[in-house]
Amino acid sequence: MSIGEVSRRAAFYALDRAKGGKMNSLIRRNMEEITDGVTPAYVDRRLHMILNYAAEHTEFYGKMDASEGLSSFPVMKKMDYNENRDAILSDEYAADKDSLAQLNTSGSTGVPFTVYADPFKMDHIFSNMLAVYELNGFRMGMKRGEFRVWIPGRNAITKWKSFRNNLYMYDISNMGDAYLETVCERLRKERIQVIVAYSGALTALVRYIERKKIDVKTWSVEMIFSMGEAMPDQTYEAIERVFHFPPVRSYGNNENGFIAVCVNGDRRYTIDLYNYYVEILKIDSDTPAEEGELGRIVVTDYYNRAFPMIRYDTGDTGVMVRETGADGRRHAYFTEIYGRRGSLLYNTKGEPLSIHVFMNLLLKQEGIVHQARCIQWEKNRYELLVNADREKLDEEALLASYRHYLGADAVIDVTYVDEIPVQASGKTMVCENKCPDYM
Repeated sequence: MSIGEVSRRAAFYALDRAKGGKMNSLIRRNMEEITDGVTPAYVDRRLHMILNYAAEHTEFYGKMDASEGLSSFPVMKKMDYNENRDAILSDEYAADKDSLAQLNTSGSTGVPFTVYADPFKMDHIFSNMLAVYELNGFRMGMKRGEFRVWIPGRNAITKWKSFRNNLYMYDISNMGDAYLETVCERLRKERIQVIVAYSGALTALVRYIERKKIDVKTWSVEMIFSMGEAMPDQTYEAIERVFHFPPVRSYGNNENGFIAVCVNGDRRYTIDLYNYYVEILKIDSDTPAEEGELGRIVVTDYYNRAFPMIRYDTGDTGVMVRETGADGRRHAYFTEIYGRRGSLLYNTKGEPLSIHVFMNLLLKQEGIVHQARCIQWEKNRYELLVNADREKLDEEALLASYRHYLGADAVIDVTYVDEIPVQASGKTMVCENKCPDYM
């Protein structure tokens, strides 16, 4: 343990104790509910509270009869939230909308999306994050290297916040060899203890380490935490070979938080039933899937009152099983998670690009581009499927933003569509590789 780690941990808990210990209490409660399960009474109470609150305080849900239960509420996709944003915003927070936290995402479905979150929800996001970390051996204050497409003014953090949280930003806009060489040297020099990254970035990193025969024994990495898209077994096994410990696999999103996490080496994802009610609905209808049947992951968030997210279709698919312990407490697990498996695209130099590059491009077009999908046909030829408000769209600016990552010599054909076709998995991906050279 470093002095920086210990001092930050002591400072965090001292400050929290001075404020009544609320955050530590939330973290411990969240950890217990994930591992021990929840009672039926807790589920009933939380569903009753969020359904009644939404019906009473939002225009959109005001026409719903909460007494009829969850199944009487509609299943909502990102576009449904976008089209009804003001009607879903709680009347208790509408006047102070600008002071609310904004959780931005395009998700792997390619629909730009912003969710408002009240302070209580933000507390739950933070405690939820630390709970799933600590369940896998994380110690408050450990030095983290977080791999994302960092956008100044949007999600990039200040130097002070970086220092305070012991968090180092690693950009994944380009995962070519030259950049990965720099990344590996930074991880060693900065003595990063925890790598937090999307599966695609981890795949590129561990492949590079193995290919270049880099010795990681001099590194300080103790934990690798995978978020976002499902991690391929090949990447999981490669990380075990290189680092001699398994990565932690999780499932979640920007708009809710961590929804499930693998605990204590269990290959199943333990669902956080403390923060969420999770349903699996059939691929082609809103009928509940059978136990163990592949279906759409639909989430009801208990704690966001500012912008109630009830029966939110995440766009992902998975298989869920439920169990009830001898003590009557409920548990649920994802045995498989699909979706967010966006095909890896390459720029014109042959360097791999993270799917999250394309997700973040769409964030800048929120309200103009409803959906987009980039298809690579040849090493320098791409097709961009666009569902957009063409009166507002600046096509040249949009193409320039894609060429910034694909390459100045990228040939991009634009095809306007009314809707992006859904794949067999039930998802509409933001990118797909059909180039024979990369198949």
